[in-house]
Amino acid sequence: MTQPCFPNILSADEPPPAAIVNQQGTSPFLLLCDHACNSLPHSLGDLGLPPGEIERHIGWDIGALGVSTHLSAALDATLVHQRYSRLVIDCNRSPAVESSIPQISELTPVPGNMRLDPMASLARQQAFFFPYHQAIEQVIESRLARQQPTIVIAMHSFTPVYKGIPRKWQIGLLYNRQPVFAKLLAEVLHDEGNLLVGLNEPYVMTDETDYTLPVHAEQRGLPYVGIEIRQDLIGDAYGQQAWAERLGRLLPIACQRLGI
Repeated sequence: MTQPCFPNILSADEPPPAAIVNQQGTSPFLLLCDHACNSLPHSLGDLGLPPGEIERHIGWDIGALGVSTHLSAALDATLVHQRYSRLVIDCNRSPAVESSIPQISELTPVPGNMRLDPMASLARQQAFFFPYHQAIEQVIESRLARQQPTIVIAMHSFTPVYKGIPRKWQIGLLYNRQPVFAKLLAEVLHDEGNLLVGLNEPYVMTDETDYTLPVHAEQRGLPYVGIEIRQDLIGDAYGQQAWAERLGRLLPIACQRLGI
């Protein structure tokens, strides 16, 4: 059977979509950052967006990569992150759902995503989505093969105001069918005494709205949590370092309570 020929989206001088940091890290924590960057491949131009829009939260999870990088170093943890904007294709959505390649993000139309033919959508999946998730798959399978305990931490951030509605939580912890580790981490965060912690806030994790944790953690029965930090708290280097230090101190406590 002839394989479909997809257009080349990434040129030879552009980096691959998946970056793996500290692959031989000894920590039980595996950090994932689906929306780490806001880069656009040269072939897609600016997706027709007005100037500055790609720098906003619609283009990436502001501050999440900075926190993840510091946390990786603090814990000696492996980090896998995505190098291109969520507006190219959202690597935390099933390609089968409409929001995988959003035509409107929050209130902003994305002209370069409108009226895509099926081959153009498949080309983005082949160039970005599948290589990123194959990298995660390979890292996890390698860890399991050497019997390295693994708790999957998906790092995200959220905007303080969404469609005019303020969000009061400093941090949210997301889970679907397996809430155990998220609730243990919530207890540890509450012990800090100065944080408003949301459980499945400001988002609820479902198979329709999330892909990474349901597929890579839940299907393997691995403990996990999705961490959402409010972007005004991690918008600069100081905030990113401070939150990495806090999570670097608290995640091992939750791990101990889990018995790992």
